[in-house]
Amino acid sequence: MRTSRKLSHALLAIFALVVMSSFALAADPGTEYPAASEASDQKAGSVLFYNVYTSGATSGTAENTRVNITNTNSRVGADAYVHLYFVSAGCAIADSYICLTPNQTASFLASDVDPGVKGYIVAVAVDGVLGCPINFNYLIGDEYVKFASGHAANLGAVAFSRISTPTTEDCGAGSFTAVMNFNGMDYNCSAAVLALDNVGSRADGNDTMVIINRVGGNLGIGAATLGTLFGLLYDDAENVLSFSVTGGCQLMSSLSNNFPRTTPRFETFIPAGRTGWAKVYNQTGSIGILGAAINLNANAASSAGAFNGGHNLHHLTLNCTMSYTVPVFPPSC
Repeated sequence: MRTSRKLSHALLAIFALVVMSSFALAADPGTEYPAASEASDQKAGSVLFYNVYTSGATSGTAENTRVNITNTNSRVGADAYVHLYFVSAGCAIADSYICLTPNQTASFLASDVDPGVKGYIVAVAVDGVLGCPINFNYLIGDEYVKFASGHAANLGAVAFSRISTPTTEDCGAGSFTAVMNFNGMDYNCSAAVLALDNVGSRADGNDTMVIINRVGGNLGIGAATLGTLFGLLYDDAENVLSFSVTGGCQLMSSLSNNFPRTTPRFETFIPAGRTGWAKVYNQTGSIGILGAAINLNANAASSAGAFNGGHNLHHLTLNCTMSYTVPVFPPSC
């Protein structure tokens, strides 16, 4: 009887959220953003992907991340229950819940919740009874990140919409895990090819940090790894070099003569006064990846052509075969 009652409550909660998700936000003009539009940092979704977080082990003053998340749904009762997964570069996972009332926004520092760790964050909208992933395309987020090296940026969270309506076959009473398929039918697809649209020369003072993350795996016991990626580096005269890089759940390094390994080396290929661009992917296209780039130039205060800042990497093609397996248990808030 108790199991049946819990199942009924779960079905009612899911039904209520489905009904709410079928309406545009109250008093918002314009056409509702299509759920089928591909994942980006310019829309709301049911899953948010923060490309990097970091903090100092003993102090967050020089290196830290402020993570922001907002429930844009204004309807009464449209609370957001969000399961946060902190995936380290070495693939170890920690998790917690954050709950938001309608129109509520919240922030937290990485130094307060996961000090001394670098990685990425996955935020998943779940129901408030069982903790099953749901259709709640009202979450937006971003982050301010700073490194002890001086690299700093404001990066938008990449939002994945839930397209289909979850059922009790996907996740219900008695479920210990659920599978979220980023296949373009359940959730938006992930990127297969990433591009860094412009990179400056180190001889001009530029230090460009590149971050690449693997999408997929089990967020209960271990996320999937990047393995070996293939890349192409172009200069501004359309010359091209190839390279390969290998990473775990996250790859993070500054472009230099040591990364990536090219012949000739990066600093020779893109000399002073010149620029280039790059793209990276698995040669079979069999994995989903996301990433960001952050540039530091010590001359930014004295040179008109020197800038600091960052952005998420561009998605050139899609991979629609990735999935996350997530543990299922009731929210603690």
